[in-house]
Amino acid sequence: MSLTTLLIAAPGTVIACPVCFGQSDSPMAWAMNMGIFVMLLIVGGVLAGFASFIVHLVRRAQLAEAGFPAGAGDFDRAGERGPATNAQGDTASC
Repeated sequence: MSLTTLLIAAPGTVIACPVCFGQSDSPMAWAMNMGIFVMLLIVGGVLAGFASFIVHLVRRAQLAEAGFPAGAGDFDRAGERGPATNAQGDTASC
C-alpha cells in the first residue's frame, strides 16, 4: 500500500498546520514566519559574501592588469612606497 492510499484512507490523522486553516496569529504561525525570515537572512548573507568576494577579485584583477603589486594599497598619493602618514602628514612609527 502506498503512502497516498494510507493518507486518503485515514483523513482524520492528516491535519494541517494552523496557517493552512487560516489561524495566522497562532504561535506556530509566528514560529514558521520567523523560521522563513532566518533562512532568508542566511541565504542573503551567503549571497552578499559571494558578491563581495567577486568584487574583491575584480579589483585585484584590475590592479594586476595595471601592473601594481599585490600590496598596492600601501602606496602614498605620490605613487611612491613610503611610511604611512596620518591626516596631518606625520609619519606613524610602530
